[in-house]
Amino acid sequence: MKIDGSCHCGEIAFEAEVDSSGLRLCHCTDCQRLSGSAFRANLRAPAAGFRLLRGEPRSYIKIADSGARRRHAFCGNCGTPIYACSADDPVSYSLRIGTIAQRAAFMPVSQIWRRSALPWVDELAKVPANEQG
Repeated sequence: MKIDGSCHCGEIAFEAEVDSSGLRLCHCTDCQRLSGSAFRANLRAPAAGFRLLRGEPRSYIKIADSGARRRHAFCGNCGTPIYACSADDPVSYSLRIGTIAQRAAFMPVSQIWRRSALPWVDELAKVPANEQG
């Protein structure tokens, strides 16, 4: 499936070919910190199908508990996380679902690092909700 997306301020824009069944949720503590939320939702895009249309993200290298070196890219203006990939010669990009225009078309197919999940995540359906503010 072809998708497109951008950061919050619009300085960074991209397009990609993705597997529509590839949305994963990660509950690790790094993803909680990096997203500023309870988990991070990632959609994998092969490197051959990913293209920046506008802007150049800033990035830094994070060394995971496994020892893997991951490049985390974000908008230098608004701070929106855009993707993570291998630090050297990436074969795929983990795109942040919130940046993708077609995000409502995807459903998570797996969750990882559940041992770090916040205890209330599974109870969200019980929390009172309003359609707006």
